[in-house]
Amino acid sequence: MHAIVCHASKDLRVEPQAEPQALAPDQLRVRIARGGICGSDLHYYQHGGFGTVRLREPMVLGHEVSAVIEAVGREDGPFKVGQRLSVSPSRPCGDCRYCHQGLPNHCLNMRFYGSAMPFPHVQGAFQQSLVIETHQAHLLADHVSLAEGAMAEPLSVGLHAIQRAGVVFGKRVLVTGCGPIGNLLIASLRAAGAGEIVAVDLAAGPLACAEKMGASRIHNLAEDADALKCYTAEKGYFDVMFEVSGSAQALRNGLECMAPRSVLVTVGLGGEVSLPLNMLVSREIDLRGTFRFHSEFAQAVDLLNRQVIDVRPVISHTVPFSEAVQAFELAADKSQAMKVLLDFGVGD
Repeated sequence: MHAIVCHASKDLRVEPQAEPQALAPDQLRVRIARGGICGSDLHYYQHGGFGTVRLREPMVLGHEVSAVIEAVGREDGPFKVGQRLSVSPSRPCGDCRYCHQGLPNHCLNMRFYGSAMPFPHVQGAFQQSLVIETHQAHLLADHVSLAEGAMAEPLSVGLHAIQRAGVVFGKRVLVTGCGPIGNLLIASLRAAGAGEIVAVDLAAGPLACAEKMGASRIHNLAEDADALKCYTAEKGYFDVMFEVSGSAQALRNGLECMAPRSVLVTVGLGGEVSLPLNMLVSREIDLRGTFRFHSEFAQAVDLLNRQVIDVRPVISHTVPFSEAVQAFELAADKSQAMKVLLDFGVGD
C-alpha cells in the first residue's frame, strides 16, 4: 500500500508503507476512500509545521477521511465488511485527568491523526489501508457519499465551536473567514436556529459559498473596507462572533461590532495578536477558544445521515491521491479552491 508522507517543507511524497497486521477484537481494517486536505496539513507541507510545532521525522498526513471496512476484528460484532464509514481522528487515552473531567479534546495523551505535537509523531490517515478502533467508526447512510463522509471532521470543528459559544438560537451572529470551516460553521449555525448570520471575507468565491450554506448577508471587505461600520452604532450589534480567519485585523474589526455581554469565539490556530482589552472589559465581552472536538463527530455524521446539513457546496475539487503534490498546491490556492479531497480509488 501507499501513503502520503511529508518529510519537510515542500517535500511531500507518495511512498510505499507496510500493510497493517492482525486485528484485535475491537479493531477494524479499513480502506481509505476520500481524504480532505486541512489547513494543518497545508502548514506541514508549506512550512514544515506551525508555531512551535515542527516536523522532526517523516509523517503521514491527514485526518479528514471516509473509508470502507475490509476486515473486522470479531465476526459477531456490529461492523461488517463492506460498510461505509466516517473515521474520527480523535483518540484520547480515557485515563488522564482531562479525560476524567469530560474534556477528551484536551487529553494529555491524545493520538490525533497526523499530528507532530508529540514525538514520535502520530502518523496520519492519508494511507490506503488503516487499522482503527471500533469507537472511531461511524456508519454512513446509503445516500451519503464517501466524499460527504470525509467532511464529518471539519463539520465537527464547527459544531464544537457552537458548543463553546453557548445558545445561538435566535442570536445575531458574525462569522469572519469563509473557508471550509467557516462555511460549515455557517451551515451548522443555520441548523441550530441562529436568527441572523452575517459572513465576512476578502474574496468573492468563499462568500458565494457562504450564501449557499445559509448566510443571511455577506460582506466583501476587499471591495468595501467599511462594510462593518453599520454594525458599530449603539455599542455594537452582534450577540456572537466566530473568528475563523486567523487575522488580527478581522478580530479587531469584529470586536467593534460586538454588543455588550456578547461572546467571541476564536476558531482554529492563529498567530500572536494584540487585543483591545479596554473594549472587552467595558462591553463585558466573553472571549472563548475552541480546540478540536470529540463527541461532536457522532453528531456531525448524524446530521449528514439525516440530511440536515448539505456539505457538498464546500467541496470544490477531487484529485487522485497519486497526485498529492498537485492537490496540496491547489488546496493552498484560495482563489481556486475551497475544500480539496483526495480520491484513494474506492468507489461509492
